[in-house]
Amino acid sequence: MARNLLKNPAGEEQMEFWELTENGGSQWKVEEMPGDCGYDFGDDGVTKYFSTSFELCLKRQVVDLVAEGYAPDDLDVQPAVSVEDWYSGRTDCGGTYQLTVCLLDENEEILQEFKPESVTLDPDCDDCSWKQVNHTFSDYGPGLRFISFEHGGQDTKYWDGWYGVRVTGSSVIVEA
Repeated sequence: MARNLLKNPAGEEQMEFWELTENGGSQWKVEEMPGDCGYDFGDDGVTKYFSTSFELCLKRQVVDLVAEGYAPDDLDVQPAVSVEDWYSGRTDCGGTYQLTVCLLDENEEILQEFKPESVTLDPDCDDCSWKQVNHTFSDYGPGLRFISFEHGGQDTKYWDGWYGVRVTGSSVIVEA
């Protein structure tokens, strides 16, 4: 059953399946690779990405593992949970990227959280090309029933439009 549990991870269905928890500035937008002042992704299967604006844009999915076919007993043996995300900036404007993934119990209380430091991309200092972040959860205790995946960011110059960080290719996989 090792499959990506996130629906619409690369914007093929616009914003479908995503809860927009922050939708600031000019709001979220789906764009075609490589986009203005952007970079090719390196995987021909990924043709779109989500673009952020000049105020914070965050989007989230909460995966119900039992509804996805996982038995509570199988989840209670704490299978590894792998998460992956890809982000990039533009060559003409900096951006910030953030990610928070939480393993949740039946009451949606946090069992374990992965929240790396926010990343600031500056085209004057780095190439802002597509970068991967990944993490594998383990030893989180019994009771896993939901996974919350939230990511996004914004630009650093407060330019009207979609000059902020870009995200695509997200995945959540339960190694059960």
